[in-house]
Amino acid sequence: MSDESWIDVGAAAELAGVALQQVMLGDRPIALSCENGTFGAIAGTCNHVGGPLGEGHLDGDYVVCPWHYWKFHRVTGEGEPGYEADRVPRHEVKVEAGRVLVKREPITTRNRLPHAPHPLARELEERDGPPRVLGISTTAMDPEHPRTSTSQLLLDHALEHARTALGLETRSLRLAELTFRACEGFYSKSARACTWPCSITQLDPEDQMEQVYEGIVHWADVVIVATPIRWGAASSLYHKMVERMNCVQNQITIRDRVLIRDKVVGFVITGGQDNIQAVAGSMLGFFAEIGCVFPPFPYVAHSRGWSAEDMENNVRAVAASEELKAGTSALLDRCVELSRRLRGHGICDRKVPRGGRKAHRDR
Repeated sequence: MSDESWIDVGAAAELAGVALQQVMLGDRPIALSCENGTFGAIAGTCNHVGGPLGEGHLDGDYVVCPWHYWKFHRVTGEGEPGYEADRVPRHEVKVEAGRVLVKREPITTRNRLPHAPHPLARELEERDGPPRVLGISTTAMDPEHPRTSTSQLLLDHALEHARTALGLETRSLRLAELTFRACEGFYSKSARACTWPCSITQLDPEDQMEQVYEGIVHWADVVIVATPIRWGAASSLYHKMVERMNCVQNQITIRDRVLIRDKVVGFVITGGQDNIQAVAGSMLGFFAEIGCVFPPFPYVAHSRGWSAEDMENNVRAVAASEELKAGTSALLDRCVELSRRLRGHGICDRKVPRGGRKAHRDR
């Protein structure tokens, strides 16, 4: 009589040809590995957010989760050095008559070390008091060799207006001064692999995108985003930022959780070429998708046209334009006025009706 506590998962010769793969023990995935003819079998679900360990790769003796790169020993299931107490279950494995047999029940238990939640994961708080204004400059001007950026010039004017004319608290973020990684497409691996806070932010303490998340999600009531026009589009740093902010929108599509509500956004768009309306439309579309709202006439823009190659004169024109400065101040006023009205009404529901955003899952 066969021992039903062992499960035949396949021919040893065939399985030995793949360093790491997923096999099934009934409905349970197992990460089966083979190194120098020796098999190892551990539970196939990662401790972090459930990534499929058998679909990852080996780094020495460690199985690397394909979602967020957590590591577990391929035989013992223990976490990488320094995290040994964080382990996934281990299964006995043997080879008989050319077949690989895996013990149905694990011989060790899963152990998840307590990990303190990331500071960004804290609950959203309603706050009394005047609106707080965050400015985000997406120009790629080199901070080590400063030059005048027309978009940043007008953004700085808006923040100064907020402080001196309206008496508001402000913060300024210049993306060129922050070090942050590009989006690595965790969502494309699995919807659940895109987390809040962003997986990169959780994994890399030196990733400074955290400052953008903190400012937009937790701190600001009004956000002014400034960008130059680069080949008919917003700056490369703007796109790098919003790709990383996709985790905010994915909280809506995956968990029906709204992280941003009643936050007002305005835009400053400047450049030496046209395409202002297309750039503005793209920016409006993205920020609408993460839950932001906009005042009437939500952007201030300037361009001297496609043929204006004398960029030094473009800078002078913006710096000397009282009309543009007045327009930027007026944009800030409209944003603040809308913020006061929204916050005064006490609109604080943080959840959309279940299923209300499911049509927006495509990426």
